[in-house]
Amino acid sequence: MPKTMDPEMTRKIAAILDRVKDPESGLGLDRLGIIERVRYNEEKQQMYIFTNFLGHLPNCPSCSGIALALMSTIQRNLAEEFKKEFPELGIEFV
Repeated sequence: MPKTMDPEMTRKIAAILDRVKDPESGLGLDRLGIIERVRYNEEKQQMYIFTNFLGHLPNCPSCSGIALALMSTIQRNLAEEFKKEFPELGIEFV
């Protein structure tokens, strides 16, 4: 049976997802459905962030290029915020 995540860690993750904003809408990632789940491997000291950026890509090729650039910015900002809160952990996007 998987162990539940520490409540303080859960609170910090929720704060990160609220703090990191989508550059276009200004909404926190917690409201956009981009982050599907976050897992922590205590043994490996690794945080895994499961994302669904591709499910949000527009069909227009030009628009997709812009969306990919925005996704890259969001992912970079998210990684920075996770490293601030959890400097001892490795961060990996899945």
